[in-house]
Amino acid sequence: MKVVTINGSPNKNGNTATALDAVTAALRENGIETERIEIGTKAIHGCIACGRCFEMQNRRCVLDDDMLNGSLETLFNADGVVVGSPVHYAGIGGALKSYLDRAFFVASANGSLMRHKAGAGVVAVRRGGEIAAWEQLNKYFTISEMFMASSHYWNMVFGLEPGECKGDGEGMQGMQILGENLAWLVKALANGKATLPPAREKIMTNFIR
Repeated sequence: MKVVTINGSPNKNGNTATALDAVTAALRENGIETERIEIGTKAIHGCIACGRCFEMQNRRCVLDDDMLNGSLETLFNADGVVVGSPVHYAGIGGALKSYLDRAFFVASANGSLMRHKAGAGVVAVRRGGEIAAWEQLNKYFTISEMFMASSHYWNMVFGLEPGECKGDGEGMQGMQILGENLAWLVKALANGKATLPPAREKIMTNFIR
């Protein structure tokens, strides 16, 4: 069983990474393999709503983007995902949003590839806007029929300088608990895979006639 963590921060060793490291440590202690996807400072184009992923059905985006297409199979083959982001203007990082928009759209276009995986979002913040950013991450999971793991508080850590969030005892403990709960959820889903609800053809309703 494997969980992919996505570091949506341009700072590879910042507080977002520190929070994800704590989740990762708890996952590994509970027998779950992990792999990190680094968004970093790579230029990631936003979705252009061309719909080609529905036409191609090859689990890739038509845009020539090695960062995205090179990591999609890792994401789709995992049993769970933890997405970490810094807070930028009370939202997630721009490059991460572009990545998630396209990755989850490709997943939807190719048969709901994220469906029934385990997921969780994590944010690192200096002062404010963390709830809005965290809820933004959660929307990718809930629209994809994923199962979300939780902790003893909302999944956030506070800090400005790299590693400063280690002084946020409650936040770091929350990351540990999140990893433990996510490990249990991944195992429970694996054990109950045969009894998961069947997929249904989606009804699309437009409100303007």
